[in-house]
Amino acid sequence: MAQSKKNIATEGLSGRVGNLIFRRRKSDDKIFVARVPVGSEEEPSEDQKNIRRKFQRGIIYGKSAIANPATKALYASKATGGSSAFNVAIADYFNAPQIEEMNLDNYSGAVGSTIAITVTDDFAVSSVHVKIENADGSLVEEGEAVPGASEMDWIYTATVANENLAGEKITVTAFDMPGNTDNLENEIPAR
Repeated sequence: MAQSKKNIATEGLSGRVGNLIFRRRKSDDKIFVARVPVGSEEEPSEDQKNIRRKFQRGIIYGKSAIANPATKALYASKATGGSSAFNVAIADYFNAPQIEEMNLDNYSGAVGSTIAITVTDDFAVSSVHVKIENADGSLVEEGEAVPGASEMDWIYTATVANENLAGEKITVTAFDMPGNTDNLENEIPAR
């Protein structure tokens, strides 16, 4: 990429000049030049409208995230390479957490037995909810997992004795800061 340093012709320039747009990046004061975009005369497709709505919601989330000083500081701590807290917040909006694994090896149905869950996210997982149901769909218990040894590890500790495990269903839901979710269901095999 060509660079022009200390160019008196472009210093302080921003906005539109003819068919060119000059933009200054606040984080490092670099100036970018591009042609004025030409809009299409065609009516956008339904997919295009959906993408535009999603981007609009992402921008709204980014603005609200940086309006809160505590949230802005969290996002700013991950901003690198010329990106801003606003950029990181928007990226977080577009990326849902991913439940990688639900380990039932230490879940016996006894109070105090545990379910280990591995969840990843591009920014941070804010909470992990666990729901345990009997084979007939009735609720055994539900609650929040707590963070484990690393930022990917979450542990749910059983609070209700549960003797008949065969056929029971465990549903894990992971949330990130923008409210994106991922779900994973496992049926407990007969032991």
